[in-house]
Amino acid sequence: MTPQPTAGPGETDQTRGAGGHERTAGAVATVFRMEFPRVVAGAARIVRDVGIAEELAQDALVAALEQWPRDGVPDNPGAWLMATARHRAVDLVRRRETYARKLAGIGRDAGLVTAPPEDPPGPDDIDDDLLRLVFTACHPALSAEARTALTLRLLGGLTTAEIARAFLVPEATVAQRIVRAKRTLARKNVAFEVPYGPDREARLGSVLDVIYLIFNEGYAATAGDDWLRPALCEDAVRLARVLSALMPKEPEVHGLTALLEFQASRTAARTGPDGEPVLLKDQNRARWNRMLITRGTAALTRADAVASGPWGPYVLQAAIAACHAHAYRYEETDWRRIAALYGLLAARVPSPVVELNRAVAVSMAEGPEAALPLVDALSAEPALSAYHLLPSVRGDLLARLGRADEARQEFARAAGLATNAREREMLRRRAEGAGG
Repeated sequence: MTPQPTAGPGETDQTRGAGGHERTAGAVATVFRMEFPRVVAGAARIVRDVGIAEELAQDALVAALEQWPRDGVPDNPGAWLMATARHRAVDLVRRRETYARKLAGIGRDAGLVTAPPEDPPGPDDIDDDLLRLVFTACHPALSAEARTALTLRLLGGLTTAEIARAFLVPEATVAQRIVRAKRTLARKNVAFEVPYGPDREARLGSVLDVIYLIFNEGYAATAGDDWLRPALCEDAVRLARVLSALMPKEPEVHGLTALLEFQASRTAARTGPDGEPVLLKDQNRARWNRMLITRGTAALTRADAVASGPWGPYVLQAAIAACHAHAYRYEETDWRRIAALYGLLAARVPSPVVELNRAVAVSMAEGPEAALPLVDALSAEPALSAYHLLPSVRGDLLARLGRADEARQEFARAAGLATNAREREMLRRRAEGAGG
């Protein structure tokens, strides 16, 4: 929805008094946050550099802060910001071209310059600035940390301080990551484009992984005092929805969107009154968000409709999440289907974490005695040596088998490995309760 002008016809904020300037500044900030990704993307298409494009977007913000209090907020403030940024981008390109022509003239006189051929457009290239920005921010030339920070900055519209608070790292660290990411993209001359052909699937995986990482950090924070950071979850869900609208024929995009909708639907029930974690079996499912579950179901249906072969990893994970979402009581969960889906997922993307989740499903479908050997087989996995959920799952299985002393030891070991304060405290309570 377009925010309404703060000044009515024929009146400006000056005629409204001192409070008008503050209201207009607030309107500018709100609109800028909403429109920031598109403004950056529109400018980047012209200047072909996301760092310069962000500066142009900031210039448009400064212009709005100068002009809107005097002239009133325009009827379409987003379009105003976009036009201002694009005009400045075009001016910058013209200055560059003038300079380049002068250099080229000198070079031709010296016999040094030949015009480079232009690359032909791809047969299935997607003409969308925002989508180009997504693929550029998540380029594999950047580290995972840099991709995440740059995506939240350019597509999520978060400030450096907000990103730092979300990931519990110093603001200077985030600022450095973003600056280095922009420099890397410029130094490597990364094209502002959506890849096509065989490159698209590989690059798309990077984009989806970044969005999933952002969501997971909000859904079960790896460190800090809070188990949930809902704002990060909301940012990731929003990014996934944008991507699914931009790429409607990609099943994995819809699969990720469905997965995040299903997971986000449980947020209100995942913590108690004091912020302590609430396990899945103990959650009040009446607090699950049925609207998000409906959206997740629709996204999963779209993923299945456009899939031309076996389901990919995100569609499989969404199908698993759907099994939980559609069970109105914990006892109604279709654990056999979940175990089978985890089997398919393990075949598609072999991972000890997937095997651990499959073991949990097997324990619910066939009993803890069937799952304990599967968990024990994972104890030698180097990737799980510091993973607190391995002893946590083993402790739960031992508790269900009546082996309370062993369960207590496993929960205590899991608490020692947990880096999130809330989760660590929950595991300590389970250890004190002898696995009960």
